[in-house]
Amino acid sequence: MGMSPDIAQMRITRELRAAEEALDDALLRQSTLLATMIEARRETDAGPFAGQEALLRLTKSHQTLVSAGSDLARVHANLLQVQGEVLGVEKCPPGEPMGHIADLRAAS
Repeated sequence: MGMSPDIAQMRITRELRAAEEALDDALLRQSTLLATMIEARRETDAGPFAGQEALLRLTKSHQTLVSAGSDLARVHANLLQVQGEVLGVEKCPPGEPMGHIADLRAAS
């Protein structure tokens, strides 16, 4: 006996939303870390290039998270397509952070 489509859809929606929020949280934390690192450099008079390699690596990591967000948006769009094929419905629940399917397609 399989899981009902409604329960599966609710679980997928919950997990997708959690993944999207986790990416946003990580981006915000990295942004705060970047600002803190630059402030620390200024406050300690360490020089304009102190910690430059760490800043470059953090910025690269930040870009990776932004790219991961684009990939997650594509996952979201693909899941909406599957939902439409399986359930005949192709829309996000109310309050969905990713918005409308047209916005998702534009992001890809």
